[in-house]
Amino acid sequence: MASKLQVSAGNVKIGGDAEVTIQSMLNVPSTDIEGSVKQAIELEKAGCQIIRAAIPNMDAVKLIPKLKEAVSVPIVADIHFDYKLALEACAAGVDKIRINPGNIGSDDKVKAVAQACNARNIPIRIGVNSGSLEKEILAKYDHPTPQALCDSALYHASLLEKFDFHNIVLSMKSSTVSTMVKAYELAAQQCDYPLHLGVTEAGTERMGIIKSAAGIGSLLLHGVGDTIRVSLTDDPVKEVYAANDILKAIDIRKGGIQFVSCPTCGRTRIDLVKIANEVQDRLRDCKKDLKVAVMGCVVNGPGEAREADIGIAGGDGCGLVFKKGEILYKVPENKLVDALVEEVEKL
Repeated sequence: MASKLQVSAGNVKIGGDAEVTIQSMLNVPSTDIEGSVKQAIELEKAGCQIIRAAIPNMDAVKLIPKLKEAVSVPIVADIHFDYKLALEACAAGVDKIRINPGNIGSDDKVKAVAQACNARNIPIRIGVNSGSLEKEILAKYDHPTPQALCDSALYHASLLEKFDFHNIVLSMKSSTVSTMVKAYELAAQQCDYPLHLGVTEAGTERMGIIKSAAGIGSLLLHGVGDTIRVSLTDDPVKEVYAANDILKAIDIRKGGIQFVSCPTCGRTRIDLVKIANEVQDRLRDCKKDLKVAVMGCVVNGPGEAREADIGIAGGDGCGLVFKKGEILYKVPENKLVDALVEEVEKL
């Protein structure tokens, strides 16, 4: 049920048969150009494919060319209410605009933005959420229901369609996972526009990742969604890692390490929690398409994880290194991580 329409944000395609892409947003003040550029570079290195920046005023427009010089991924200007900011962002070379047409005033203003974006093939992402619903829609449904969110998004899209603009991406975010899922399902049934998935105000790292995995993951598994953003009250680099992990967990994205580790039990005689975390940290940026196992004991370790390309299994102060279920050699506990990393580097 992936969207039938496809848009291009710079060199990245969204929708149609394109891969599901990962987005994040700068959280450095827009006045701090140096800090914003530094964070954008970090996001690109972490695997972010589309970077959004808040453009709250004309001074912030200066950030756009600086970001374009620093990174190769598309830049999205996040704009509220002021259509002139959208026009200036287009002129500054931005790759995509996030704006809700219903919030910028008269038809003439909407038309000006549509024409400016059409002239440069710049897509517009319409983003509605539970707190942004129009009074009429809220009165009709009484509260932010999934259909209310969907209706709001399609209403904003209709304002652009009046001016023959269809280069649109939609998002209908809610902090309630079930509401968000149903809203996107309705949108997938009612339109062909690419869908930007996300759970808004998802929370701090732990709960935010859980809610995002539940909402984004369930939709993607049913073929709904084209680009994703994991929203965390944290460093946006963590959003990118979490998004990538969600895509790998549901087998949508290949490449990079897929970790398998056991929950430990009374047979465990090594500090498996510490070892597993260290392995994950050291192999975080490895781009090899490998399944790596970190198991607690030699009784079940190699057998349970025989599908892993490489792995380790703990003993009593020591452990085994194994490959495809076959034992390679035994090493002391304090050498297990180094041995595993060395074997990964050989593959």
